[in-house]
Amino acid sequence: MKIIKNKITTLSYFVKRLKDCKFNTWKINTNYSLTDPRKWTILVDPGNSSLFITCYENKDFKGEMMFEFNDGGRLYPRNYSLKTSSMEVVITNMIEKGIPQMENEDATQSQTR
Repeated sequence: MKIIKNKITTLSYFVKRLKDCKFNTWKINTNYSLTDPRKWTILVDPGNSSLFITCYENKDFKGEMMFEFNDGGRLYPRNYSLKTSSMEVVITNMIEKGIPQMENEDATQSQTR
């Protein structure tokens, strides 16, 4: 069975696409149990917007993918969920909500984390 690397629910692909768009991104939790529908959680714009994004797979239905955005209710309603298979939808949503992107020199420093 071949593993698909550029799938939106793949942590490394998701983070790479966000960093390519100059979002400061940290990996928070990648060790959820196999029975937990959460796959991973990341933090975007730490210390400012502090947006947690959690990826869910097979939460309510087999094959379903969903992303939960949680910033304590500042820019997003509490536990805002987005069902999509497109990174462009995720990135556009974040830009429209006002999640800041880094300047070039800040982006270079964040790439080393």
